[in-house]
Amino acid sequence: MTLPDWLQPLAEQVPLVKAEHFSRFLPPPTGGRDSAVLILFAEGPDGPDVLLIERAATMRSHAGQPAFPGGAQDPTDDGPVAAALREAEEEVGLRRETVDVIGVLPALYLPPSGFVVHPVVAHWREPHEVWPVDAAEVAHVVRVPLSELTDPANRFRVTHTSGLMGPAFDVRGLVVWGFTAGLLAGLLTLAGWERPWDTGDLRELDPETLRLAMKTWEQRT
Repeated sequence: MTLPDWLQPLAEQVPLVKAEHFSRFLPPPTGGRDSAVLILFAEGPDGPDVLLIERAATMRSHAGQPAFPGGAQDPTDDGPVAAALREAEEEVGLRRETVDVIGVLPALYLPPSGFVVHPVVAHWREPHEVWPVDAAEVAHVVRVPLSELTDPANRFRVTHTSGLMGPAFDVRGLVVWGFTAGLLAGLLTLAGWERPWDTGDLRELDPETLRLAMKTWEQRT
């Protein structure tokens, strides 16, 4: 597998990183449902980028949130890599033969949905057109340049009176927060791509974003 020079620093760190680098929520000893997400990097028209989707507002879990393609692991999946590629194929029409898998990050836990998430890092060797295959699941598909994710003007932290706080990005018309933003922030640091930004810039989640987030919590309780 031949990777572009800009992706090499991240590829070298993937087998070494610990789960605590990304989140304080680690999988419980028992329970939880295995799932996988695909973190897909490519050389795009505006430089290196990463593929994100916006989940449909009608979804039961994480409705309306920007995310990586992914979902629950099926019994027929041969592990998280197979699950991540299958989900990306079903959600955005990704052709798996165009992808080189770099590795799988340590499993993380999503308390709102009970998922044990296995993040799969990959290089999109031959990018092609992608789109929301099922509008009931995916509202939008977007390739976000890394230059926009690392731009200090696009970075801040979200906060809420409940105590929720974490990194966020305002890119391509999306406010990326929560689990996805935490993964992105960790990867930018890990690869040495991060630029200094104002970590004291705190913004409250807008009411609609919060409503959709609370919908997931309520359905779990």
